[in-house]
Formats: sequence, C-alpha cells, structure tokens
Amino acid sequence: MADNSVSELLLQRLQDGDCQGLDSLELASILGVDHQQVVGAVKSLQSLGEIIEAEQKSSKRWELTTEGEEIAREGSHEARVFYSLPKEGLAQSELMKLPIGKIGFSKAMSNRWIKLDKSAAGGPRVFQAVDSVDDSVKEKLQLVLQGKTESINEKERNELKKRKLLNEVTIKTYWVTKGSGFSTSITKQETDLTPEMIASGSWREKKFKAYNFNALGVMPECGHLHPLLKVRTQFRQIFLEMGFTEMPTNNFIESSFWNFDALFQPQQHPARDQHDTFFLQDPVFATEFPMDYLARVKKVHSEGGYGSQGYKYDWSITEARKNILRTHTTAVSARMLYKLAQQKEFTPVKYFSIDRVFRNETLDATHLAEFHQIEGVVADYGLTLGNLMGVLKEFFTKLGITKLRFKPAYNPYTEPSMEVFSYHEGLKKWVEVGNSGVFRPEMLLPMGLPEGVSVIAWGLSLERPTMIKYGINNIRELVGHKVNLQMVYDSPICLLDS
Repeated sequence: MADNSVSELLLQRLQDGDCQGLDSLELASILGVDHQQVVGAVKSLQSLGEIIEAEQKSSKRWELTTEGEEIAREGSHEARVFYSLPKEGLAQSELMKLPIGKIGFSKAMSNRWIKLDKSAAGGPRVFQAVDSVDDSVKEKLQLVLQGKTESINEKERNELKKRKLLNEVTIKTYWVTKGSGFSTSITKQETDLTPEMIASGSWREKKFKAYNFNALGVMPECGHLHPLLKVRTQFRQIFLEMGFTEMPTNNFIESSFWNFDALFQPQQHPARDQHDTFFLQDPVFATEFPMDYLARVKKVHSEGGYGSQGYKYDWSITEARKNILRTHTTAVSARMLYKLAQQKEFTPVKYFSIDRVFRNETLDATHLAEFHQIEGVVADYGLTLGNLMGVLKEFFTKLGITKLRFKPAYNPYTEPSMEVFSYHEGLKKWVEVGNSGVFRPEMLLPMGLPEGVSVIAWGLSLERPTMIKYGINNIRELVGHKVNLQMVYDSPICLLDS
C-alpha cells in the first residue's frame, strides 16, 4: 500500500465519528500494513502544517526471536527429542546428529524425560523415561504470540530470554489527533514565494509552509586543515612566542657536505649508507661550496684541530659532493650558523625550523620514509647544559608537558647530548619526546664562530605528538596515500588539553 493511501486512510479514520485519536501501531494492525508505513504517513502529514498533531510514545513489549517462532510452531528442542525416541531407544551418537540433538538432550535429561543407558550393547543408548510430557516452553511462547505475555511470570520470561527465545523490545508509536488545520484533502504547501505568484496574485490562494527559524542552515563547503598542519601551527606559535626566527627550509635536496661533513659526522658513519639515505642519480654531485670552509672541515676530520684529534681518515671531496634528500633539518641549521659566522660582529640568535626530511626507513606503523622534523637552535656566549635544560623546560611546558627527565646520549655533532623523556599519563610510563645537545667545537669553530660562542639545539618529530594528540595508532593513517580524507574533514577545529 502506498504512503499516500495510508495518509488518506489515516485522515479518514480521524474524520469518522467521535474519534479522539489513533495509535499508529493499532492502525497498522487494522490496515494490515507495516508500522513503518504508518509512521512515514504521520511524518509526511506533519510536514504539511497543522493538519494533525502527533505525540511520540515509547512502550516495551516482548517479541519472539526467530528460534522462538520455530519452537512456538514445532515444539521445544527437548520435547522434539523426547518424541523422536522409539520404544527400543536410540543410540546417543545418532541422536546427536539431529539439529536439535545437543540442546534437546541436555534439557530433556534435566527435566528427567529421558534416560541414558551407558552399558547398552553398541554404545550409550537413550530411552524415554516417562510416558508423556507437557511442553510448557511451547505453550508460553504461544501465549506471547497471542499477546498474553502478562500471564507469564518474570522468572519464566527471563528463562526464555536466557535461551534466546524471547526479546524485550522498545516500540516507538505515535498518538495522532486532529490539528488546528485539519482537513481530509491533502494539499501540498508551497515553500517558495516566486515572482510569478506575486505578479499574478496567485499567492493569495496558496498555502505556505511555516518558516522554521530554529532550523540549522546548510553547512558551507570549505577547506579543512589536516591534523598535522594544526599541530605544526601550534609548535610554530610556541617558537615565535619564545622569540625564535624561522629558518628557510625549502632545499629538500642537500649535499652530503652540509648534511653530514659540516656536522663533524665521519664519512664512514653508517647513517651515510644507502640503507639509511636517499642518494640522487641526477645530478649526482653538488658543485658550489665555500672552499676555505671546506678545507677547514677536511682538516678537522682527517687531522684534527680546535682541541680535537679528529677521526684520522682520508677525507674524500667526492663523498662530500654527493647529492641526497636531506636526512635532517640540522643541515639547514649548519648553513644558517655558517652564515652567522660570516658577519663582522657576532650577534646572539634563536632559530627554529619545521619541515620534511627523508630517510630510507622500513615502512611500518610508526616509521615512514618521509616525515617532519622540528628543530630549535640557540647561539650565544657561554651557553651551558643548564641553559639547554631551562629552554627545553619552557618549550615543553608551553606544550602542556611538565614532567621531564633527561638521559645522557651520543650524537656525532653534539657533546654533551641528552634524550628528553616525558611522563605519559595515559600509558603510565616515561616516553622519549626528543633529542638535544650542545654542538661540538669541531663543528662550530671551522665555520668561523668566536671561541666563546656555544650553540644548544634540540629536535623532535611532528608526527609522534600529532598521533598522540589525535589518538592515531598508525602513522600511515596520518600521512601518505592511505589517509582517509574524511578524517581530515571530521577532525575538531581544536583540542582542549585538560
């Protein structure tokens, strides 16, 4: 039956006699249609104005499950097992092959309707223990079908529910009465006042749908920031509040010289292997270097200097010229510090950068070949490890991280070096959140920086704090071709930390 027909019949029944109202469930039963059809008709009529009034009501009732309906027709499992046994009995193994065998055998044994002879020839055999049985389960389920659930006590209902034969469901119905604008004829209401209606005057005969001032407007389509960009903006703002200047980081391709050699990282270091670094095929080599600085770097590597004995190996210009995808933004810091050293008079600086780096990593839930590195650098006279700890404490406090620990570590270009740990309240343990240290004299003095100048630095990834903040367990769900764009759309504008 079409919804329009149901709507017309509903209005007709409200019109007839002294009808005070209709229950949608009872009407569905009278008309022989699904209750949802009546609900659809009620909502359709409500949208036309004040033709009807409808009050939603909730009630609970008991309904049979699919298995319960089967038992109401054919009998309980235990009764069917009892009646399936011949006078001479039935082998237990044969009985268990029946679909009702296992459940029926257990229940019938519990009711003492049947008995098991384990000493019978040919194996255990099942016999009837009584002449007849009363299938109360079937009778109770039939009462439910007849709408007489109240005649079954609570204990019996719970037992049937436990056997998954009966379910208590919530039924939402409507009590429908005549509205102030009741009519048996259904007229579609206009939603727009058109220029044609005004010109012809036909608007006077039209019925317009009431304007709902409480309705929410359509959300405007607009761009959405990726969670990674939101957290990046937060980090950037913290650096700017602390008086840092952002370094230019647009050179993804870097020479091995600036990426490794300038940082006093030896050419035989495993990080410079193809297993960890992406090397360019074209162009293979970089061509422009500050040659006087390059000569000083070569000397400190191969012979030592500035109070260091160096690494004592044959430093190769060919190795230093190899082009790579930068493995860290510290290469940018090296360029900026060298530029600072060329000034006639040294001035203290605070630099930061947040950008992409590339490493030949094995891809898994926490590692990608491309990720973002956050780096902070401070250069001034007389900076010590205590200054580094103080800056780190202020930096992480602005992030909402107050419980910090520092652990000695090793880096080729910092001494001393420290790993930074924070106490994770959710995990209830200390987790690493960054790395830090004081740049070595073998790195700074060849650049031309004054002897009394120290440079403290620290770094961390952007992806890890973003994953923690947004509850993302797999980095590939945050960055890369497997990102679900709906996640970007649904992510909140901001997250408020407790």
